[in-house]
Amino acid sequence: MDQYFAFQSVTGLISHIFFIAIAFYALQAIMPESWIRKNKVFQAQLLYILLSIAIGSAVSNFFLDISYWSRQLPGLIG
Repeated sequence: MDQYFAFQSVTGLISHIFFIAIAFYALQAIMPESWIRKNKVFQAQLLYILLSIAIGSAVSNFFLDISYWSRQLPGLIG
């Protein structure tokens, strides 16, 4: 049983990191140069990182929930 929880923790951690990286990559397609004020580059970079974490975590939680619910289906059916 402990191995199951360890596997679930590692899977969740890898999933979050993966989707945060994908969100960061996808956000780079946005061209915010017109939105950024002069000399506010650090704040813009911080905003990119925080948006990446928020979006990536939400997507990761969605996929982890789908995975969890799909494992629960056999108990419901049989």
